[in-house]
Amino acid sequence: MRKLIAAINMTLDGFCDHTALMADDEIHQHYNELLRNADTLIYGRITYQLMESYWPTVVKNPTGNKPMDEFAVIIQDISKIVFSHTLKNVEWKNTKLAKGGMKDEVLELKQQPGKDIIVGSRSLIVASMNLNLIDEFQLSVQPIISGNGLPLLKNINDRINLKLLKTKTFSSGSITLYYAPTKK
Repeated sequence: MRKLIAAINMTLDGFCDHTALMADDEIHQHYNELLRNADTLIYGRITYQLMESYWPTVVKNPTGNKPMDEFAVIIQDISKIVFSHTLKNVEWKNTKLAKGGMKDEVLELKQQPGKDIIVGSRSLIVASMNLNLIDEFQLSVQPIISGNGLPLLKNINDRINLKLLKTKTFSSGSITLYYAPTKK
């Protein structure tokens, strides 16, 4: 069975607003590796539109920064599924709108052969947590205290106990925490 991995960057005080964070070369290389081990990426509308508005332009006009340019190509080539009640169509390469509800779609994806599935939108991470769909968390905590922004862990229905699987430390002071939910 495929794993659903919740992967996101966040500040030390728990916010995941992309404007407060900086993805350096090491962080991009980390996410390049994560996406190479996956074949499906799940987004909500807001994150999808944010990513779709930027990364295809980097594919067309590379920055010269190897990890960032590689990330742009990897994220363009991976299969993407967007959950949205308002989008009528999607135009980014290898992207489709989800047809059903999140629980049914994700459970069906997990049963299919393939690599890992990554959920990379805050709202869908929370929804996946509330539906008990997440098999692993990869929380990349950056050494920033922003004081405000979009909180990652908001509107969680029930307590979720986690087991630390490993950590990965970056030269910037960022750390990725790998957790698996434990059985209740």
